[in-house]
Amino acid sequence: MRPLVYLKTSFISYLTARPSRDARIVARQRSSRDWWHTRRADYELCVSQLVESEASQGDAVAAAERLSVIRDLLNLEVTEDSLLT
Repeated sequence: MRPLVYLKTSFISYLTARPSRDARIVARQRSSRDWWHTRRADYELCVSQLVESEASQGDAVAAAERLSVIRDLLNLEVTEDSLLT
């Protein structure tokens, strides 16, 4: 069984965003894309409804790309206890 990894919205955004001019953001984009292409198969990936909701906001084209990345991932239920952490 593969380890479970929860992906935050920021990771999905770095993965799908247009290349930035900011060197720090470029580094995050590159590391996100590298991990996605080389390591994602080693894990069971999941998101939550909160990530899906955040990913659907903003520019419609960018949101569609973010949502396409997470479409087939395990979607964890958001519980009251999870909102407290």
